[in-house]
Amino acid sequence: MPLFAPLRMPFKRRLQTLAVLTWISAIAVSLTLFFFLCTYKYLWPLVIAYLSWVLMIDKAPERGGRRIQWLRNRRLWRHFAEYYPMTLIKEGDLDPSKNYIFGYHPHGIISMGAFCTFATEGLNFSKRFPGIKPRLMTLQTNFNIPFYRDYILAHGCASVSRQSCEYNLRSGPGNSIVIVVGGAQESLASKPGTLDLTLKKRLGFIKLALVNGASLVPTLAFGENDLYEIFSNTRTSKTYRFQQLVKNTFGFTFPMFNGRGIFQYDYGLLPRRKPVYIVVGKPIHVEKVEGSPTSEQLHELQKQYIDAVLAIWERYKDKYAAGRTQELRIIE
Repeated sequence: MPLFAPLRMPFKRRLQTLAVLTWISAIAVSLTLFFFLCTYKYLWPLVIAYLSWVLMIDKAPERGGRRIQWLRNRRLWRHFAEYYPMTLIKEGDLDPSKNYIFGYHPHGIISMGAFCTFATEGLNFSKRFPGIKPRLMTLQTNFNIPFYRDYILAHGCASVSRQSCEYNLRSGPGNSIVIVVGGAQESLASKPGTLDLTLKKRLGFIKLALVNGASLVPTLAFGENDLYEIFSNTRTSKTYRFQQLVKNTFGFTFPMFNGRGIFQYDYGLLPRRKPVYIVVGKPIHVEKVEGSPTSEQLHELQKQYIDAVLAIWERYKDKYAAGRTQELRIIE
């Protein structure tokens, strides 16, 4: 029998659950609203005009989004952060006259910590790092979803394409990007108590840093993988092969996972209430190179970055990952 939530629950906790539900259901609500509007023939001209604008005219996903600060500042996102709760640990100041590439690890199932930290002010990022304007980069496919695209654009999200990343890094001092480096592949390894990172073959963000002279900021989230339970998924299973096919075809995949529900704690799409500690490490200064970086330059900087990630793990693992079942591993 599932364990149900008590009827008498503090109102603040209800608000926290509502905040997380708002984000989790954003795609479903957006699509439902869009198809509902499509049922009215007299709205078809507006629907067609909107789709034409999205598909052929609007370049916001490649131009830093349409950041609306009051949306990022909504009290809703404070409740979102308090749900787990999430905590931001700052290891050093960032010079607002420079540009940065934040590498966020791990991906987890839905990268809750990345969204809360960089796409909202739930953890007071702008106050903690004045002058730094982060853009959370995500797959272009997210900007093909009607209405949802506008929702994430308003929070400063943008396409993770190379052109988009370079546009943001060259848009003036302080403009920075956030890349969830492990991507869809890493989400398949999001098991509670573990921290398996897909990092060895990830050189794209390293090249971006060298070409644009952007400093790298390793960011490690302790507890991100504990928010959901992932079903056993060996590399030889049919499920894993199917997920790999989806990833290779569409650029994203659907891990088999379980969380909790709104009124019960045993199954559902909501994340579990587990603490998440997001450690924003000290920046790694990067000198801009002219032309294309050499393989030696790429791998040398990648080694510095990986060493910095491992150092963060060693500094905080006994405090924020005391219940781990294994040490951090870089698996791919």
